[in-house]
Amino acid sequence: MKELTPEQIQQNWERLRGIVNDTFKDDRLEKLNEMYDYFEDRMVVAPASGKEHYHNAMVGGYVEHILHIIDFSLQTKEMWEKNGAIIDFTDEELIFAAMHHDLGKVGDIDHDYYIPEDSDWHRKNTGSIFKHNPKLEFMTVTDRALFLLQHFGVSMSPNEYIGLRLTDGMYEDANKKYLITFRPEFSLRSNIARILHQADVMSTFIESDEWKKTEIEEERKVEKKVDNIKKAVTLEETSKQLSEKSKDLFEELFGDK
Repeated sequence: MKELTPEQIQQNWERLRGIVNDTFKDDRLEKLNEMYDYFEDRMVVAPASGKEHYHNAMVGGYVEHILHIIDFSLQTKEMWEKNGAIIDFTDEELIFAAMHHDLGKVGDIDHDYYIPEDSDWHRKNTGSIFKHNPKLEFMTVTDRALFLLQHFGVSMSPNEYIGLRLTDGMYEDANKKYLITFRPEFSLRSNIARILHQADVMSTFIESDEWKKTEIEEERKVEKKVDNIKKAVTLEETSKQLSEKSKDLFEELFGDK
């Protein structure tokens, strides 16, 4: 399983805080920094998911995932724009929505969203590394993200709200009314949600592929060990057979007739 070093975790956190300070300003920057200061101890180590075969189910996985979404959404926006798409939102709006679409995975004001899995059976049979905290009141991740932002008094534009709200695309049933419509006046007015969803899907599956790579590498190490054992056994058997043949030949040449 992929793991981040303490140095990587710290570097990711510092980069995230740097993006906050470089992107936002005035009252909103102050309120965002208040929120990030409040959640720092929890957010810096939070995973992005709970099972090893999902994405970034590891200490520090949440922050790394958010950084990926920010990077990929900006790259995706450039690709869309280069190919003729209408870009009627700012980079600040795109970064804000990317940065906070999964904020609900931090938990609520008092409790973590994920806690370590304490069941050996679930760890072994389902790949569960973390589980949902039963102390949390039920909310979707998106609803909790919006709740936390309003709790800290962080304002957002309509583009930011729609982008954040719909980043999970059709994976969240509540988004269907926004994404499936036969009335043009109800269609999305901006491409921000589509771009964010594309970036989120890309990030999620690339992070999942990182887990697969570590699994493949572990399998190769095991296979190599097994091959080495087989070779050692074969060499031992061959040596033993050669020894027996040498003994028989010696007896045949020099033994009593």
